[in-house]
Amino acid sequence: MKRSTSRILTTHAGSLPRPDDVKALIAAKAAGEPYDREALARRLPTAVAEVVRLQVEAGLDSVNDGELSKPNFTDYVRERISGFEARPGRQLARQLIFGRDAEKFPEYFAGRMTFRGAGQQPVLCTGRIRYIGAEAVRADIENLRAALRGVRVEEAYLPAVAPGTIEHWLRNEHYPTDEAYLFAIADAMREEYRAIVDAGLVLQIDDPDLADAWQIHPQMSGGEYRKFADLRIDALNYALRDIPADRVRFHMCWGSYHGPHRFDIPLRDIVDLILKVQADAYSIEASNPCHEHEWRVWATVKLPPGKFLVPGVVGHYSDFIEHPELVAERLVRYAKLVGRENVVAGTDCGLGTRVGHPTIAWAKFQALAEGARLATKQLWS
Repeated sequence: MKRSTSRILTTHAGSLPRPDDVKALIAAKAAGEPYDREALARRLPTAVAEVVRLQVEAGLDSVNDGELSKPNFTDYVRERISGFEARPGRQLARQLIFGRDAEKFPEYFAGRMTFRGAGQQPVLCTGRIRYIGAEAVRADIENLRAALRGVRVEEAYLPAVAPGTIEHWLRNEHYPTDEAYLFAIADAMREEYRAIVDAGLVLQIDDPDLADAWQIHPQMSGGEYRKFADLRIDALNYALRDIPADRVRFHMCWGSYHGPHRFDIPLRDIVDLILKVQADAYSIEASNPCHEHEWRVWATVKLPPGKFLVPGVVGHYSDFIEHPELVAERLVRYAKLVGRENVVAGTDCGLGTRVGHPTIAWAKFQALAEGARLATKQLWS
């Protein structure tokens, strides 16, 4: 992976705005409704080419396919690994990514206490897991490679989901233990991870549930949670075995839902777990009102040799467009603590579905790039 050797490089966390026609086709596919398969196959390559061009025009150095082919974690995973089935009407214990907040602010969350979101139904693991996504990941790789022809970028990456996050959204009713289930997922997803890296792309591991599991399981003590999280990191590292760490970046957040986040677990309580992941770069929320102050963690926690940070210096939590001077200020803070070459400018999470309009997302990226240029002037003056 490229690091900031002569200037602050820029990237983002993954999801980008979809064109309306692609959004409609993907939504129909995810819902199991009739859709034009040939039209989607024809349209995705051009849509990915468009979104790559927009990233370059916005000033991003490390780009991806915008995750345009992936409607959400659940449907994406069901396309890639077998052993799951939907159970309409099935009542399961809720696993809310805002569970601790909901206990404190029940009035705020009244009407929001759904299992996984409006219109979605529980999906369960009911059989042996195996990887079936070779064609799908190959299409993602080919679409991104084609989109990169004729444009100049520092690098390109593709995101894939961590075993622990898959486990949360897709409940186990087949394997005898959580550990057996997690490692079965890891064995399957390793094929996707390997395919991305073998294609010469950087692999981004998305693992929001590393942190939001603290909210999902409000009955856990701090010690119980750390043991829980540690097992899931072991499963991820098992999936990443033999994959060079310098081809992997790890993205985590605190669920990224729009809400209070009053009881998010502090970064200082899990930073050692994050640094256990076999990756060279760590993309972490760093600009929203609940986590911006945590840049101070890196005053006492030292990055392992060869590792670097991708702090989110532009956020998804509001439609305010960050001023470039604020972005630069955030970047310089990190650079002074961990070294300028160990900082790449990123976003808190994917902006694709979390800001009010695509034009806001692209304006935020432009502010990110301008802020990185201002920080570069300060750091390499």
